[in-house]
Amino acid sequence: MKNPLDLLKRRETVNVLRLEGVIGGGTRLGAAPLTDAGLAPLIEAAFRRNPKAVALAINSPGGSPAQSSLIAARIRRLADEKSVPVHAFVEDVAASGGYWLATAADRIHVDANSITGSIGVISASFGFHEFLARHGVERRVHTAGEDKSLLDPFRPERREDVERLENLQAQIHRNFIEQVTARRGARLSGENLFSGEIWVGSGAVDVGLADDVGHLVPVMQGLFGDQVRFRSISRGRPLLRRLGLPGIGEALAHVEERALWAQFGLGAP
Repeated sequence: MKNPLDLLKRRETVNVLRLEGVIGGGTRLGAAPLTDAGLAPLIEAAFRRNPKAVALAINSPGGSPAQSSLIAARIRRLADEKSVPVHAFVEDVAASGGYWLATAADRIHVDANSITGSIGVISASFGFHEFLARHGVERRVHTAGEDKSLLDPFRPERREDVERLENLQAQIHRNFIEQVTARRGARLSGENLFSGEIWVGSGAVDVGLADDVGHLVPVMQGLFGDQVRFRSISRGRPLLRRLGLPGIGEALAHVEERALWAQFGLGAP
């Protein structure tokens, strides 16, 4: 006969936090924005109630470097304060800022088809000055400070603007490299790790950007037993989303989001 007290024993719990989408940009209604402020309540909830571990389910093509850094730092700070191990599970992609988020974990697990890496910085825009001239449009801009209008898309590109942008990108790239080397350390190997290159599945394991190929449920059960309980950390969906009505902001944000996913041959989820 089973001891009735066994029923009162607390089952081991793994809190699962989903980080999906473009970091720092707009978000689909019903999902927490991938910003430090937007995710703060969810991250803090993930470390409450003494979980055995926090599992990050990551599916992001990147986005804002600053928000990537802030989110990862918050996760790492709470993990250290609570002495809770963190595991990152990459789904379709954890690239650029998405990989920065993954480095907050103690171990990174990928699917055999996950795209990982893209440790670099990119900026893209358009030039419209010839279009305006062709259609007889005169643009009038007045600034205090000759460098106030950096890389204005409505005027010819200036070499000094490009040099300023490249300097900014180099600083951010160095910060990214420092984050990866600090978190992955001696596990890193191979060449072109910081060139913006990407790896698929076990390729990321071979160069030390990931630890193994494995999925969330079996990996966590292997560590904490078959009876481990999974607790999803999420917000309730707003009314418009529950009614199936997208907002204007959501529609506009989705255009930019699709472009970021497309660079990896993927559609936005």
